[in-house]
Amino acid sequence: METGAADPVRAYLDGTARRLQADGCEVRTEDWNGLPVLVGYRADFRMQWMATKLHLFTLAAPAPLVTAGAIQDFTSSALDYVVARKGQLRGMQSGVAVFPALVGTNVEPEAAAWAQRGQSVRFAAMARPVVVDAGTGTAACFRGYAALGLFYSAHFRRKLAAYFPA
Repeated sequence: METGAADPVRAYLDGTARRLQADGCEVRTEDWNGLPVLVGYRADFRMQWMATKLHLFTLAAPAPLVTAGAIQDFTSSALDYVVARKGQLRGMQSGVAVFPALVGTNVEPEAAAWAQRGQSVRFAAMARPVVVDAGTGTAACFRGYAALGLFYSAHFRRKLAAYFPA
């Protein structure tokens, strides 16, 4: 997606890359079938997480129209991606999580509502989808506590606030 310096989507993605780097994430852009996807990665270990290591990915992509179906599909693809990347590390002492974010200036309310409902969970892998209206700077996502992955909830809330300010 070609964008100009004044494009709010590109500006938001560039700001997200800076916020990820400031938090110590490895940051790069990958080509997903012609779609430039910002990829941030960090791993954290905490004794209070029952001595587990959490591999946290942030995947952010531009979207001309953000719909509920688009964020659902992107979330599913993001979970597939992180499971494939860290598949052998999942399980009792290691987990993966992802913040799949679609960023656009044309956001359907249903997309934001879906992202705020909760997290998607697979075995030792969680996703908290994010829908960003780059025109207003609004980031819609689940910022609450979830029963599955409860140990990580406060960490997720802090990282979401740092990467996608409300």
